[in-house]
Amino acid sequence: MKYDINFLKEIPKTDLHLHLDGSLRINSLIEMSKKLKVALPSSTEEGLKELVFKDQYQNLGEYLHGFQYTCAAMRDLENIERAAYELAIDNQEEGVNYIEVRFAPQLLIDNSGKLTFESIMQATADGLERAKKEYNNSSKVKVEGRPEFHYGIICCAMRMFTKAFSPYYNNLFAVMNHSSSNEVIRAAAMDMVKACVKLRDESGIPIVGVDIAGQEAGFPASNFKEMFAYAHKHFLSKTIHAGEAYGAESIFDAITECHANRIGHGYTLFAPELITHPEIKDKQEFVKRLASFIADQRIVIEVCLTSNLQTNPAIKDIKNHKLGDMLANRIATTFCTDNRLVSNTTVTKEFKLATDNFDIPLAHLKDIIAYGFKKSFHHGTYLDKRKFANENLKYFDKIASRYAIPTS
Repeated sequence: MKYDINFLKEIPKTDLHLHLDGSLRINSLIEMSKKLKVALPSSTEEGLKELVFKDQYQNLGEYLHGFQYTCAAMRDLENIERAAYELAIDNQEEGVNYIEVRFAPQLLIDNSGKLTFESIMQATADGLERAKKEYNNSSKVKVEGRPEFHYGIICCAMRMFTKAFSPYYNNLFAVMNHSSSNEVIRAAAMDMVKACVKLRDESGIPIVGVDIAGQEAGFPASNFKEMFAYAHKHFLSKTIHAGEAYGAESIFDAITECHANRIGHGYTLFAPELITHPEIKDKQEFVKRLASFIADQRIVIEVCLTSNLQTNPAIKDIKNHKLGDMLANRIATTFCTDNRLVSNTTVTKEFKLATDNFDIPLAHLKDIIAYGFKKSFHHGTYLDKRKFANENLKYFDKIASRYAIPTS
């Protein structure tokens, strides 16, 4: 079912898979880079869109190319605060009332003593909180009765890194010079999750979850099960990039070894032909049972349509995307941007892309909206989250009624 773009913009939405370093405003990136003397391939918006931040990419490597510039521009506390603030504003302007902003803070830590884990997280929270307070005290909420805006922060450990990734990683390799690369990578992940729990408990910064990002093939989630176990024991939620660039066994690994609450991307869940694990003999049966388990447990898949099309050109056409299989099997899904800058997208665009190309009647659309709010890692109590979700779902009904959208 197709919906008016204005309706999709007005309905309350979430973005649960949103990378801060992939979602800067392009003009802000230019200004931030100039401030830090970071050399960009072009100093104009048009030039950067032609050379770096494209509508289409040849492969995942080209897609990730732009992150070297965004991360370099974010090695400054004022720039981090600005990026977080502007990201919240951009979401508020299109009816997104809840976001979970994720990034890898260890990529930004330097040797100056200014960019520490704590200061980076505080700057991020400051920007998001500033935007939240402005919006929640605005006439849109106070007079028009729109739902409030809230946010959470997810910290990513890197599945793989080298010394060159950041000064933090370089220092860690130097200290652990008798350890293997995998041991250093796992140590960094454990250091991060412990820092997350400590800072959350001592400062109140809404660090709501942890994730692992980076190269999926060869670096399974189970390599990080100690990190996720620590998060689990300290009431920190878990979302895991899985099934983006590797087979369904990666999703199985994330759920069974690391107890993932949500799965980032999950594209290959219904792609048995991509399974390579030698112990999986009946690939069709494996996919059937895994999908049924995910549906039954209401494990949400954070679907990023535009990003998947850009990083996996083999999909070719949106109608070939596995979202169709997810919907047919009643998998709990929520639509996300992944990277607003790198993918040149918005939450509204993702909803439009989905609803224009797949059969999503109003009741199912409301379910997808509900999953975003109800399966979020909301920083408050369960009752707080439930109240917030219900307020947004009532507002959804109000907007649907105004547009006279049929229920089926």
